[in-house]
Amino acid sequence: MKPTTWLGPWQCLWTLMPWALMGIALAAPAYGQEPENVPVKSSEQASSPTLSQALEAAWQRSLEASLSRGRQARASADQTVSQSWFAGVPAIRLGQREGLTGDPAAGRETEVAFVLPLWRLGQRAADALAAQSQSGWALAFAQAERLRLAGRLRETAGALQLADVNMHQAQRQAEALGQLAVDVQRRVRAGDLAPADSLAARAEWLSAQSQVSSARQALGMQQAKWRMLTGLPPFKFQASLAPKLSQIPEAHPELLLVSATVDLAQRRADLARVQPMDSPELTLGMRQERPGQGTGPQSSVVMAIRMPLGGQVYQQPRIATALSELDVAKTQVQRTRERLEADLELAQSELNQSLNQLQAERERASLLGERARLIGKSFRAGETALPEMLRALAAAASAESAYAREQINHQLAIARLEQALGFVP
Repeated sequence: MKPTTWLGPWQCLWTLMPWALMGIALAAPAYGQEPENVPVKSSEQASSPTLSQALEAAWQRSLEASLSRGRQARASADQTVSQSWFAGVPAIRLGQREGLTGDPAAGRETEVAFVLPLWRLGQRAADALAAQSQSGWALAFAQAERLRLAGRLRETAGALQLADVNMHQAQRQAEALGQLAVDVQRRVRAGDLAPADSLAARAEWLSAQSQVSSARQALGMQQAKWRMLTGLPPFKFQASLAPKLSQIPEAHPELLLVSATVDLAQRRADLARVQPMDSPELTLGMRQERPGQGTGPQSSVVMAIRMPLGGQVYQQPRIATALSELDVAKTQVQRTRERLEADLELAQSELNQSLNQLQAERERASLLGERARLIGKSFRAGETALPEMLRALAAAASAESAYAREQINHQLAIARLEQALGFVP
């Protein structure tokens, strides 16, 4: 045999060896890992929106955004009216008077005049302040609505994360029981276990498959709710620290809204006192008279003022309504503060309880996981029965699921505390 013939295949092998080693090196990190420990791809991380982005998207899709834009447009229009020269719409008045019909010597009188509604003393300034207060109230209302929408987003994101965790835990449990069923079937064929054990293991695996389907359906429902609310991909809770504040900040959107409501009610009450039912009117015009009998026309300037009298009686219902709204707004300030303080106390209590529960579930999951590992080792050695192994796997899976859910609950408790403090993403 020629040396070149013998060395040919080995030279090809040495040529392909670096490429094979590179492929093994790239595949090695993913081999044998659990599904949830596989690192998330950068494209998936980029597709996950932040809570601020989700809030902005949900706000643009919400009915509250349209209402807010309408209120701000109304406030802007009221400000434009308060800056006008007249209290109402100016009008033009045309008139003509003639003598007896058919009398050639009859006179004729023609008048052209402008009718200008006037502001009462202090009315224009009060109207401008009321319009400015309404603009501030519209902005405060929009911020409060964004905070309420952020609360809905936080709750929806928490439910979505819990459904996602439940599905992944159900998948892990199904995979573990599937591997156990294969192992039991192998040992049944070898004569180490009874056929009944194989049936029991397969039944448990089928039950786990059913739970996976239910968990996947629940996840799909939560994803649909999130998409309807935001139109964005699912949101992932990021680990964050709880705020250190223990009191409601004065910049809380709810407090700013009730304060703006009180200010607006006060301005409207002041305006109701100075705004009459009917505005005074100034008339300016020209009048031309033809007396007749061959006399030439005569022109004159017309100036008149119309001043309503006794309007205070008719203003009383509006003043009473404005004062009633002011009293309700002042009462609402105290009630809102009490409600926010109660919500903050409840959120802090839930956070403390969640932290304690998280620590307990972490230790419980660790203990039961180690117990399941030891019992599994004993089962493979033939020292433990299958029912005991199944109970150990179920307990470990339940503890691990509870720990994963408690992690989400802890982040949700932090989000609820931020909501109670009025933090808008």
